Amino acid sequence: MELSPRQELILLTIIKEYIKTAQPISSGFLVEKYDLGISSATARNEMVELEELGYIFQPYTSAGRIPTEKSYKYYVNNCLKNNKQTTFKNLIDISIKSENDFKKVAKIMADVSKNAVFWAFHKNNLYYTGVSNLFIQPEFKTNDVVCDISVIIDRMEEIIANSFDKFIIGENILIGSDNPFGDFLSTVLLKYKHNNQIGVVGLLGPIRMDYEKNISLLSFIKNKLEIK
Repeated sequence: MELSPRQELILLTIIKEYIKTAQPISSGFLVEKYDLGISSATARNEMVELEELGYIFQPYTSAGRIPTEKSYKYYVNNCLKNNKQTTFKNLIDISIKSENDFKKVAKIMADVSKNAVFWAFHKNNLYYTGVSNLFIQPEFKTNDVVCDISVIIDRMEEIIANSFDKFIIGENILIGSDNPFGDFLSTVLLKYKHNNQIGVVGLLGPIRMDYEKNISLLSFIKNKLEIK
């Protein structure tokens, strides 16, 4: 079922607010904070419809709603493809001549994105940084999730080696169940050719990651490094 313009506006507002706050969003909050031009009752009715369609859900009784994996895929596929903005013009001024230079760029990317960053120069030459960014995410505070992330980090080289050939040249956006690192994570990565070698650089974070920012960051890196 296709979303109405109003439903899409409400959904995108919920997604963007949840990306920022990691807090469930209520209809009253949406109407109070954002000028949506509708009443709280109308927003509530539309949110019920969005929930029935599988785009949002209520994590517990009396809470607001949060986006589902389906909603993030809708957001990426319908709202970002034609809205990429490179906003990192003066961020990285490094001449890429060696793998150490790539590592410097990866550290900057981790600082900017607040996600983990991995860089595979081929299947078995992996560098990653920013893992601590994962452990400070609100949704990753429980012991079970901390253990899951630790296992993923320990297996990162294996996961990338097994997935390397499956990644397409160019941008790959792997959300939740599509993500080889874990269904509670998302990855935005770029598979590229540089100096006749194929590499992969990616950002790993919660499904709530800032896709717009991360996609723009990878686009900037691609242009900066003149990779294809």
